[in-house]
Amino acid sequence: MRITQGTFSYLPDFTDAEITAQIEYALEHGWPLSVEFTDDPHPRNIYWEMWGLPMFDLADPAGVLMEVNACRAAYPNHYIRLNAYDASLGRQTTALSFIVNRPAEEPGFRVDRAERANRTIGYTTHAYATDRPAGQRYGNP
Repeated sequence: MRITQGTFSYLPDFTDAEITAQIEYALEHGWPLSVEFTDDPHPRNIYWEMWGLPMFDLADPAGVLMEVNACRAAYPNHYIRLNAYDASLGRQTTALSFIVNRPAEEPGFRVDRAERANRTIGYTTHAYATDRPAGQRYGNP
């Protein structure tokens, strides 16, 4: 199962050249970038770990890709995403976000169905990755 979060999630994984093209697009629009990673890509897990600080003053796509590759080297079995922020409206708004690294094996999710009061049916998702302790969900960190 392939996790589909963010822009371009239904496309094949981007090459470094394609990632650089997206970085250039973001920088041309004045959107600073940041790199985040996690081993729990549950759709409601919005608190991914930040790799370094947001790159507010970086204008070179090679520098952003260097940070992406450093995060990949440190966490090869984690999900890594690149975020671009648009502050033109006076607040931090995510203008672009996409996954740039995935673990080799993506265990996926299961949907649990439960009957509740008044004959209603409730659904929850369970990430198979969370059956393992944090830091060991996709092999060795």
